[in-house]
Amino acid sequence: MLLRCGAALLAASMLAVGAAQAQPLPDDFIYLRDLDPSIRHDIRYAGANNFVGRRLAGYDANECIVKRAVGLALVKVQRELAAQNVSLKMLDCYRPARASRDMVAWAQDGNETPAQRRYNPGFSKSELFRLGYIAENSGHSTGAAVDLTLVDLRAPKGPPFDPTRAYADCTAPEAQRAPEDSVDMGTSYDCSDARAYTAAKSISPAQRRWRRILLGAMTRHGFVNFSKEWWHFSLPGIPRVAYDFPIRRRPQ
Repeated sequence: MLLRCGAALLAASMLAVGAAQAQPLPDDFIYLRDLDPSIRHDIRYAGANNFVGRRLAGYDANECIVKRAVGLALVKVQRELAAQNVSLKMLDCYRPARASRDMVAWAQDGNETPAQRRYNPGFSKSELFRLGYIAENSGHSTGAAVDLTLVDLRAPKGPPFDPTRAYADCTAPEAQRAPEDSVDMGTSYDCSDARAYTAAKSISPAQRRWRRILLGAMTRHGFVNFSKEWWHFSLPGIPRVAYDFPIRRRPQ
């Protein structure tokens, strides 16, 4: 009898966990994969390949969650790029507010490893908040902002990220930087440097061409770029309400 009761309790517990994970997203949020599974995902804060060097609070899955209007606009961008054998790759989408607080706490903890310094080679991480690279209130938490890059579908797959390797900083030549398995935009994602400004002149013609392709496709479908980050775009008209629900695996 005790075994049967224990088994029943375990089954009920597993069902409760499954139900919690499968809860619908709030207020017109949607998993981007549900709209277009061809758009690639590399949600960097869900792993260790980012400027913090670990998973951020609230990032429990490699999933892009956005407001529906944002997702529909991204689908249009993807369709336009497909004709050029190019795909979008999502690097960050909706960001739980707790993750922004995690970033701020990290920037102020007084510790900085060489791996973390790769992303801000010109100054200390404690300056990131003052200089506006990190904010307590992020537009990502509204579901209106995305970070993304491009993948050349004709190119061979790049090497995997090795967390034990001492890569060069985010402004170094592509072969020396941490691999991102995407086109060479002139800097790594999340690079806090003037070379990461969308219109930077200190990059090669080929790198500028890729930036123009991304910028052109995104702006044609309503997105606005943040001029200091070639990867960051937002869609106007989304209410400025921040959310803090965790990013969980998309229900199958």
